[in-house]
Amino acid sequence: MSQSESKDVILIGAGVLSTTFGSFLKEIQPNWNIKLFERLDGPALESSYDTSNAGTGHAALCELNYTVEQPDGSIDVEKAKEINEEFEISKQFWAHLVKTNAISNPREFITPLPHISFVQGIRNVQFLQKRYDALKDLPMFQGIEFTQDREKLAEWMPLMMKDRKENIAIAASKIDEGTDVNFGELTRKLAKNLESHDNAELNYNHEVIGFQQLGDKKWEVEVRNLDDNTISTHVADYIFIGAGGAAIPLLQKTKIEESKNLGGFPISGAFLVCKNPEVVKEHDAKAYGKEPPGTPPMTVPHLDRRYVRGEESLLFGPFAAIGPKFLKHGSNLDLFRSLNKDNILTMTSAGMKNLSLVKYSIQQLMMKKEDRMKELRRFVPSAKDEDWELHIAGKRVQVIKDTPEFGKGFIQFGTEVVHSKDHTVVAMLGESPGASTSVSVALDIIEQNFPDYVEAWTPKIQEMIPSYGQSLIEDTTLLNKVREDSAKALDLNEK
Repeated sequence: MSQSESKDVILIGAGVLSTTFGSFLKEIQPNWNIKLFERLDGPALESSYDTSNAGTGHAALCELNYTVEQPDGSIDVEKAKEINEEFEISKQFWAHLVKTNAISNPREFITPLPHISFVQGIRNVQFLQKRYDALKDLPMFQGIEFTQDREKLAEWMPLMMKDRKENIAIAASKIDEGTDVNFGELTRKLAKNLESHDNAELNYNHEVIGFQQLGDKKWEVEVRNLDDNTISTHVADYIFIGAGGAAIPLLQKTKIEESKNLGGFPISGAFLVCKNPEVVKEHDAKAYGKEPPGTPPMTVPHLDRRYVRGEESLLFGPFAAIGPKFLKHGSNLDLFRSLNKDNILTMTSAGMKNLSLVKYSIQQLMMKKEDRMKELRRFVPSAKDEDWELHIAGKRVQVIKDTPEFGKGFIQFGTEVVHSKDHTVVAMLGESPGASTSVSVALDIIEQNFPDYVEAWTPKIQEMIPSYGQSLIEDTTLLNKVREDSAKALDLNEK
């Protein structure tokens, strides 16, 4: 495949995934033409917005759902190692952009912050002890600490220990090398970087409304300018759909085979937020608990210190809510419009299989502030009603699909990449930890959909991501080196 031949790429959505992939293309194939279309009037105004997510740099340091206890009592740490490596890959790319002056002031989007796992009850304390034992000798989790000592816990998380009763067993583990990430600010920096590219064009207030594949495998993409309601047509060799909750409806409009038997269920996130500086200063960590029995990983309660645009706050949640919109700025008809003859059985099966999740969501929707404060006081016993207010965060659309292993209506908790057989359409679906692992997602897309280019692109990719093609899980020396280099570039060595 000729490297000199220019291609046309259309990116849909101006969130962290599209801007990451666009910035990647700018680096490895600068002569390709990129057009980005976003229906809102700027980047990062939906799921990637500063306060639409918890800002956790997902590295499996504190998230207990990545270390699952097996039937024999052992702890499976493979997923934790995988997620940790993917976040290290993201940091390498961000560090490269900082070092080459493509983006500046990294502290505006990433801040060092300890990550804590906190559990209550004898059974959960035993689980956390076993998790600590499984992780402590792994280089990726070097420095992890574990304690049941209440004085030590009070040092780690004074706000959470204040006024706490002593009749319940508690424990925590802690790693100091965690981060708080403002994905909204990161996305704006990536969009600005892309906008500076001679062969890139970013179009806001432009909504993609239709697709038509031509005989030469190229795509005609129909776009409405929301400022003047005019419609234009653009031709592309490749289409990347990174439009958050709108990705599934847009994928369905392409009518590719892979869009069938695929659906989505929208869930809103809500958090209690505290901006009282006297309270905020008492909690300098992200503290994750264990999800309630029988509920999915997205229900994990956590208390997070946040750094957003110079303002520090605490965030507790998430509280789930259900509603038919696929986007925060979407339509109440989104869910119903996504149903068709190809996925109605898939969606119905998912509902029947997950009645407990539907019940949980309805219960969450019915919660009053006093109910949410009761949940908060499991983490912060001394919490006062007047210090906390409810914030509605972003929308998530859980992917629902048919699989050989789980049959019809399987709910995918996590990220899902769908691409056409001819590799001309790629859609990024799902949710957390997508933002943290966005660079790994970009690499997967490149390897799966551009096999003829990978060999030629590899030297540049290795320049941006020194660990590319090697395993940070297996190579401790390389792991330590890339961590040190990334920390230096991203200014993570001192709080």
